[in-house]
Amino acid sequence: MKYFFLSEGWTIGRVWASEGLWQVTAWRRQPDIQKMSLCLIEKEESLWLYRVEDAIITIEVKPVDSLQAANTQTIGQVTLKRLISAEQVLERLGNAQAQCMMQNLQTVVQ
Repeated sequence: MKYFFLSEGWTIGRVWASEGLWQVTAWRRQPDIQKMSLCLIEKEESLWLYRVEDAIITIEVKPVDSLQAANTQTIGQVTLKRLISAEQVLERLGNAQAQCMMQNLQTVVQ
């Protein structure tokens, strides 16, 4: 598995595997991308942790409200090429100058 943090108000766009742009017809399924119930809060910004399958190498992310992004100085889209490992997530959480928040503690306790 690979991981990345995504700011609140952003969503996932296109996805790439080693063969190129993810094709649902070729893979016969959607890519496995799951929003975890863990987030960092840094400087009033919520960064949610996402888990993706190993086949994914690049993910495009963009603001949820594209109209709002067009009217402000917000970046239109970003391509994430450096997905991180579980060890890097733990290191980030351990070194963070931030709060860590869990959305659903029961899923971790069980």
